[in-house]
Amino acid sequence: MPRPITLFTGQWADLPFEEVCERAAGWGYDGLEIACWGDHFEVDRALAEPDYIEGRRAILDKHGLKVFAISNHLVGQAVCDDPIDERHQGILPADIWGDGEAEGVRQRAAERMKDTARAAAKLGVDTVIGFTGSAIWKTVAMFPPVPPSMIERGYQDFADRWNPILDVYDEVGVRFAHEVHPSEIAYDYWTTVRTLEAIGHRPAFGLNFDPSHFVWQDLDPVGFLMDFKDRIYHVDCKESLVQTGNGRNGRLSSHLEWGDPRRGWDFVSTGHGQVPWEAIFRVLNHIDYQGPISVEWEDGGMERLLGAPDALKFIRGVTDLVVPPTGAFDSAFSSGS
Repeated sequence: MPRPITLFTGQWADLPFEEVCERAAGWGYDGLEIACWGDHFEVDRALAEPDYIEGRRAILDKHGLKVFAISNHLVGQAVCDDPIDERHQGILPADIWGDGEAEGVRQRAAERMKDTARAAAKLGVDTVIGFTGSAIWKTVAMFPPVPPSMIERGYQDFADRWNPILDVYDEVGVRFAHEVHPSEIAYDYWTTVRTLEAIGHRPAFGLNFDPSHFVWQDLDPVGFLMDFKDRIYHVDCKESLVQTGNGRNGRLSSHLEWGDPRRGWDFVSTGHGQVPWEAIFRVLNHIDYQGPISVEWEDGGMERLLGAPDALKFIRGVTDLVVPPTGAFDSAFSSGS
């Protein structure tokens, strides 16, 4: 059976959940990666209201959709971040932000991430996607000079805050898939190595693979898949296009707004950037990844109602190209062929 292709609802949270389901089904998606913001999936209601989960399932069933993962990137970001400031107030639920006192925000965010695992288990989902935040992302430029002890404290802070969260994930049989992404504790190859070391490679913590964040950092997404094959718990598909050859546009994007052509790189519609999709899908086959392929459509320069179905068409085309029918190799090389 082909891997299901899902739509991540995070960029659609301005629309009601049922409308997103109706549109995704109409485009031909197999299911959703549901965001825990907007009205799409509310963790507190999932645990407090006896009929909430049943209601979400009813909407999915009505449109012939399945759910394979839920995502709580926004709350997860606040678990380790330092500083906590108005940026977090803009993305967090009011009850997590509270009075804005930094440590209180972090602790409430950690408790909500525990509850996210519990809510996922009630929904029948075994994977939660998200961010971790980072106390040391602010040091990424390494100037003023950063003592090694400061970096070590950052990884220890991550372990101290996330191990109790992961204990709950173990208790309820759910895995956390961290999206390797700038501003997180693991944002490239070597920080991923260090992050896994910090928590003793415990199985509750794996990775959400999104190749767009590798391309603009000039990293190899295919090699990453091979080296971390046992930790690939979920796959997001998002494109990236780097345009830095004019001597003005840089990879750090100059604090310019999303979609500004002077940034140096941007997310683009699937299939029109620089992610080596065919090679990636070949490796996904090689490592026997059986999970969903989730389209995270995020092209600020394209109408999303056209971009999302276009992305689905592209991914299906690549999947059909590199995944042979069952038994194709055996029949091709069998005696008498």
